[in-house]
Order: sequence, then C-alpha cells, then structure tokens
Amino acid sequence: MDLQLSGKKAVVTGASKGIGLAISECLVAEGMHVYGASRTVTPELAALGIPTLAVDLSHADSGERLVDHAVEQLGGIDVLVNNVGGGAEGADLAGGFLSLDEETWQRSLNLNLLSAVRVTRAALPYIVERRGSIVNISSIGARASYQPVDYGVAKAGLTNMSKALAEEFGPLGVRVNTVTPGPTLTQNWRDPEGYAGDLAKAAGLDYDEFMARIPATMGITTGRLAEPSEVAAVVAFLASPLAGSVTGADYRVDGGVLKAV
Repeated sequence: MDLQLSGKKAVVTGASKGIGLAISECLVAEGMHVYGASRTVTPELAALGIPTLAVDLSHADSGERLVDHAVEQLGGIDVLVNNVGGGAEGADLAGGFLSLDEETWQRSLNLNLLSAVRVTRAALPYIVERRGSIVNISSIGARASYQPVDYGVAKAGLTNMSKALAEEFGPLGVRVNTVTPGPTLTQNWRDPEGYAGDLAKAAGLDYDEFMARIPATMGITTGRLAEPSEVAAVVAFLASPLAGSVTGADYRVDGGVLKAV
C-alpha cells in the first residue's frame, strides 16, 4: 500500500532507539525526509543517515531550538512525532506513590509531557502552513492503573493534549492523534539490567522467569510483547493522507492489554 508520504518532511523526537528509532526507519522507508532528535545520537540512528540534533528536550528553550534546526534542514514540517519519554530517574517501582518526591514528579512531567508541549508549540505554525499532522506516543499507563504513577499521569496529560489540539487546530487542516503502546520489546524490556529487570526484582523473580510470565500476568491477548516496528507502522498510517479523516483518535498497540471498550 502506498501511504503517499514520499517527499514529505517529518520530525521525530526520541529517535535514537526503541520505538523512536523504528518510527524513523519506517518513515524513511516510506520516502520521507526525517529529522531526528535525541539526547544522544546512537550508532543505530547515525547509520540511518538522517540529519539529527542532540538535544535535551527537558530544557525550556529546547523545542524552539529543535524546530529551528529542523526547518533549516528540511524546509518545513509536515509531520511531528512526539515520541520522547520514559521513566524518570529516581522513580521507585516498588515504593509506590509515597516514594515519589517532588523532584521525581517534576522530572517525569518534564520528560513525558512538557517536552511534547515545547516541540509542538514551536512546530505548529509550520504544520498549519502545510496542513500536516501530529502523532503523540502515549502509553497504556495513561488509561489504567500504572506504576510508577508519575509516568502514567504524565502520559494521560499527553493523551488529553492530543485531543485538545485536534479540536483546536482541526479547522486549520491539522490532524492530531495518539498511539498508545503496551509492553513493547525495546531495550527497556530486553535488558535484564533495565526497566524489566527492575520490575523483576520488585516482584522477587529472576529476569527470565519474569519475562516468561509477562503475557499472562498483564493479560496480553496476543501472548507476546509488541515489536517496535508494529507501533511504527501505525504511526506511519496516521501520518499519511490515507488517514485524512482520522483525528483526535487514540490507537492502541497493546496486544489487548486494555480490556475496556
């Protein structure tokens, strides 16, 4: 299927690994001119051969800086993918709500919500000019009880912002949608010393046993974690003219974890 994206211009944040890297690879494969942003430029992102900016989007002026560089390189923006995010350093997976101090909350909100606010605010004039689209990467934590709670709360804010932007800028030709991944086989889940390893320790299990139990424990209907490329494919569709009547929507790529209608 031709998604009619060839020649269009996209900015992808958090592009260096995991879902962000898969999105960048997918959009490049569709013929788009992609500008990537991440705190560090990994070898995998460098190998993709796209222009990139090493930028920490938790800084107040970072959104304008990124968009200025992207427009200089691309000449405009058709699609913005706000993918940057993750668990804030210092979050205690076992301790719950009362273990999260003020600084942890601020870091989480800054990374998972305000980073997207900054980039979107800077990019919107260019997206309006091209009647383009925005895709925000949220999480199942936005729609269900989730630990650490700061992450889920921040992602819920991002999902809400997506709907609000769709309503406000829809009359100007801009579409805004959210993609909500469930457990996805990024490095966070593959690395025994990473997020999944921390969850395993909190559950009193070794990593391999914990991962074997995940599909049943989380109620993943498909029986497996999603691949980053599967999330990327949904992003590409939502970015394309073929989704011209899709806006204000939330597409779940969670293997059936969320059971509510």
